Amino acid sequence: MKYLSLRLTILILLALPLLRSSGVQAQISREKPNKKLIKRIQATKGFLALWKFDELPGQDRKAIGAGNFPLKEMAGEIPRSNEGPLSGFSLQLDGDKFLSLTNAQTKELNLYGPQQGVTVLAWVKWSGQHNAFVGGMWNEYQDGGKRQYGLFVSLPYYNGMSRVCGHISNTGRPTPPFPYSIDYSTSKQEVPKEVWTCVAMTYDGQRIKSFVNGVFLSSEPELIDHTKGFEGYPDGLVQQKNPYAFPDGMGNNGSDFTVGAVLLKRGMGNFFKGLIGGLAVYDRALTDSEIEALSLR
Repeated sequence: MKYLSLRLTILILLALPLLRSSGVQAQISREKPNKKLIKRIQATKGFLALWKFDELPGQDRKAIGAGNFPLKEMAGEIPRSNEGPLSGFSLQLDGDKFLSLTNAQTKELNLYGPQQGVTVLAWVKWSGQHNAFVGGMWNEYQDGGKRQYGLFVSLPYYNGMSRVCGHISNTGRPTPPFPYSIDYSTSKQEVPKEVWTCVAMTYDGQRIKSFVNGVFLSSEPELIDHTKGFEGYPDGLVQQKNPYAFPDGMGNNGSDFTVGAVLLKRGMGNFFKGLIGGLAVYDRALTDSEIEALSLR
């Protein structure tokens, strides 16, 4: 028996260099797929798409749901990490690459209208880099802006430092009289760095809400940074950030669907740095209890 065990050990040691060179080692996940959670995500009313990010570098990242919505790698191949809360794998973003689906391919993901709802959930391990775009239809520059809906982590400029931020736009452009779009919810809780976290936003046509690990916490009205001295706001703007009142609805503004970055004046920016283990989109605002159920592992 000892002889057989020794032979097996030797064979494994001899095979390791071959496994590394062929990429097999990188294909082995440290975690099992969470089939129960994946089924729960799919079974929740309004489900449109779930990307599990279990594909190898060089492949389109495809969704399950209303379509496969193949997200193409942009600016080079994107590594796959062998950890993740859904498939056991995740998208490994280093801060200069992203995924994209053209506007013509968005189809059911192109949500808009005066009372149209949306939910975006993601399972992330965030590095701590600010202005981190997770996913959605958000373009800040082309034709004056094609903003629609987008999930971010940490938008410090308007009181969103280290928070989950849910952005919605009707016009696609900045919020008058300010230079940028100010219309986003921010979670009361901070997002921990380098820890798997479920981040989510919902919009029901009236209010945007932000969640951390399935928990929504209401915030008090606060003075918004960088708003003093603008026309109509000599003392600045006071708003409640969670939930955030936005009765204007979502516009059909023509953005691509991207993951990990958005288009800015200087080119692609607001890069996400860290791991994304899954991304789900629904065509309605999920309830607090539904968000909580989907955040559980």
